[in-house]
Amino acid sequence: MKKVTLLATALAMVVGSAFAADMPVKAKKAPVPAFDPWDIAFGGAIMNDYIFRGITQSNHKPSVAAYFEPRYNVNKDLQLYVGVSAESISFANRAAAEVDIYGGIRPTFGAFAFDIGVWGYLYPGGTCYNGGNGGLAVDAGGKPISAECFANFLPNGNVMKKDVSFFEVYGKVTYTINDNWSVGLNEYYSPNFLNSGAWGDYASITAKYVAPSTIFGSSGVGMYVSGEFGRQFLGTSDSFYGTTFTNPGFAGPFPNGIKYADYNTWNIGVGFTYKVFTLDLRYSDTDLNKGNCSAFTSAFNASGTTNVTSINPTGTGSNWCGAAGIAKLSFDLTAMTNLK
Repeated sequence: MKKVTLLATALAMVVGSAFAADMPVKAKKAPVPAFDPWDIAFGGAIMNDYIFRGITQSNHKPSVAAYFEPRYNVNKDLQLYVGVSAESISFANRAAAEVDIYGGIRPTFGAFAFDIGVWGYLYPGGTCYNGGNGGLAVDAGGKPISAECFANFLPNGNVMKKDVSFFEVYGKVTYTINDNWSVGLNEYYSPNFLNSGAWGDYASITAKYVAPSTIFGSSGVGMYVSGEFGRQFLGTSDSFYGTTFTNPGFAGPFPNGIKYADYNTWNIGVGFTYKVFTLDLRYSDTDLNKGNCSAFTSAFNASGTTNVTSINPTGTGSNWCGAAGIAKLSFDLTAMTNLK
């Protein structure tokens, strides 16, 4: 009896081991990484010309730029952000640089990506230039401008305030059609564009084609083609930019300010990407004539007397708003992607 019991016990152990070998082993779940909502984007660029809405900000000379942008991802479809950027410029008031401070939200709904925020443009280090506008030296409220304006003047008669800082509110949307194509709409509004007293509204449409990643084989080089068409609407300046001079039969005096000319602008270009670097080659232009360009930009190198318009009776002309070719080399990184 004892032998039978031992035999049964041994048989049970063998059978149990066989069943255990056939049972699937329960895999251990990999730990889910903690969601980190914080990220930082930063980068810089060098370009042969800094063009903003079709108008050079650097007198068609090279410019450098850099930016720093902390981001907070509420979830995969909503991002909050603030940022600061700086660009080298060449303005008539000899401002040291353009410094931008901005912030907003970027919600995404399926193929639609929105961007809504406020952008402030600061131009520190400027000097007031006056004297060529018939002695009009009062601000929008009628208060006299500082005597420093009369101590500085531009030989071509153009004038510019010491501080041309301003802000815009904006809304943008991009619709991704597929892996290659996307289109967008943009809208920017300022109640006091370039601190001129004139309101400004800029609306544009964009399109972008991203070539398949295999176009350059396994080199890692990417390519895109993109373009934009926009229209800048502008109001009437304050009296600082007014004129008392009359060109007989064409332009009368405007002591209370001038109605800046609205204009169209467009650009098209091709870009090449490699890792964090982008080389963008672009053509930019506007339909703003040289006379209205001089009146709007206060270009310090505007010259001549033949570009008379309804807001520019002296006839000076500027090429700051004409056709331009732009070559820009930039790099862009994010902490979560590039610095892990």
